[in-house]
Amino acid sequence: MKITGIEIKQYAKPLDPPFLASWDPNPRVKFASTIVYVHTDEGITGIGSGDLMTGFAGHEKFFIGKDPFEIENHNKVIDNIDFHYGRCWPLDIALWDIIGKKCGQPIYKLLGGKQDKMKAYCSCGARISAEERAEKVKEYVKMGFKAMKIRFHHEDVREDIKVVEAVRTAIGDQMEIMVDGNQAWKMPWDVERIWDLKKALKVAKELEHYDVYWLEEPLHHADYDNLARLRQMTGLRIAGGEMNRRWHDFRDLADKGSYDVYQPDTVLCGGFTRTKKIADYVQAKGAVFCPHTWSNGVGLLANLHMACAVSNAEYLEYPFDPPVWTVERRDYIIREEDRVLVDQDGYMHVPQKPGLGFAPDEEALKEYEIKDFYVGE
Repeated sequence: MKITGIEIKQYAKPLDPPFLASWDPNPRVKFASTIVYVHTDEGITGIGSGDLMTGFAGHEKFFIGKDPFEIENHNKVIDNIDFHYGRCWPLDIALWDIIGKKCGQPIYKLLGGKQDKMKAYCSCGARISAEERAEKVKEYVKMGFKAMKIRFHHEDVREDIKVVEAVRTAIGDQMEIMVDGNQAWKMPWDVERIWDLKKALKVAKELEHYDVYWLEEPLHHADYDNLARLRQMTGLRIAGGEMNRRWHDFRDLADKGSYDVYQPDTVLCGGFTRTKKIADYVQAKGAVFCPHTWSNGVGLLANLHMACAVSNAEYLEYPFDPPVWTVERRDYIIREEDRVLVDQDGYMHVPQKPGLGFAPDEEALKEYEIKDFYVGE
């Protein structure tokens, strides 16, 4: 089998009402998605998504004519591109989709096959009041969720802690609560100060009163030493790593004991090939591998396959915060019947079809395709 072509298409779905995300003060009026199609001489097409493929144009020649199964070599080339340009890991996802389709197996079985389902945690992202969040969480309990995540965003962190208090009061011990401090990275225009170790510790000590499951991203993503110090100073699990870009980051983080929970996103941090190496390494250190997953429905599928293949985590992230963040908005590029849902017991089930196990929603793609795309979209 040989790769005959690589095709990249961009799509954007208008968001009305807009989505005001906790990590971005600018309301989002559209949701952009990039799809990578890898064509072969046997008629099998692999599909990947999750990042914008910035900087990939002109590098197709390093893959065309090669066997898709030469995955270690392909992954190394993508890693080289990552160093010089941008994160092009959806290409690795598409190559594994080809491998799964050729073998007639879902990707998670080829990578380890540890389990075929995982409990979802409802990952909230909208800026709403403590009272609204407390009411919404009651609905999440009825839907079957056993855990949820609150993202901090207030200028005064005491206002964020009030949200945690309101949610814990509303649900008691019916759900686990995760907290994302949103301190590890910033949007390009965001120059606000991030927490230092003393503030992160103060927040952690407050959250201990509410039996929080983990505190995510309490410090800058490269502050390995202070993350390790914080982890030793609190009883909370410390989580992070979603935007650390390379395998070596996770090696050094794990060697220093910076996190209890490591969260590389498969479509942002190495594809299946490299993320499995990260998972094996951090789990060998006694930590938890629990991938971040907030891109689109294909990204969710990829991380579900990755987690079901090898993860020792109890929960996996499920982006969901209606009405501004719904399955329909998140997964518009995927056929409705292939979208990942959560069952009444709170589980996501990995598809059993070959490869990733989905097909694009062709009608939606016609409506939302854009020709003149730039990163600022």
